[in-house]
Amino acid sequence: MKSITKQKSLEEIEQQLEGLERAYIIGCGTCATMTRTGGREEVVDMQDRLQGLGKMVTGWTVIPTACDEMTEVSLKENSGAIQNANCILLMACALGVHRVGSYIDKPVIPALDTLFIGLEDGPGDFHEVCAQCGQCILGQTGGICPIARCHKRLLNGPCGGTNNGKCEVDREKDCAWTLIYRRLKEQGRLDLMRKYHPVKNSQVVPRPRMARIL
Repeated sequence: MKSITKQKSLEEIEQQLEGLERAYIIGCGTCATMTRTGGREEVVDMQDRLQGLGKMVTGWTVIPTACDEMTEVSLKENSGAIQNANCILLMACALGVHRVGSYIDKPVIPALDTLFIGLEDGPGDFHEVCAQCGQCILGQTGGICPIARCHKRLLNGPCGGTNNGKCEVDREKDCAWTLIYRRLKEQGRLDLMRKYHPVKNSQVVPRPRMARIL
């Protein structure tokens, strides 16, 4: 399961770097490398783009996983170049931004937008599998989440616009409830299609979300 990201526009990055003339660039060797948004090649390209804007890049690195405990180790290893920078330009997911920000007293500027948590169907092909809603019904939907897979987030069967198993909002995508029907049919559990699911209670997991494991 990976954090799926996309690069922000150079214009937005330049706006975020206003007043910050020296940047240290950090990429991620896991998710952002896989999605080609923050691996070695992208970091080197970003260095050239920042220099084209007149910014000074004091150095760069690609942390194996920007959101785990190795982050602090990598920051210490590169402390000299980091100290010479006004800020960190981070090419990793939002979790990585929070992690780096907890270890350093300089501004951490995200170069990426985090889109969703997804699984890889094939090389470079990802789909969202969980919306982290706090009320999981996968046991009744054959392991396919209608919140994450349905454009309308329908909980009780398909809308009237589905056609030949495709979504009316995006004809290139399969209808989530068609997928659920087929999965339940294979499992001999089609009776679950008649089960009513109440409207999601958005207060089940209040924001900001926290968890304490005892």
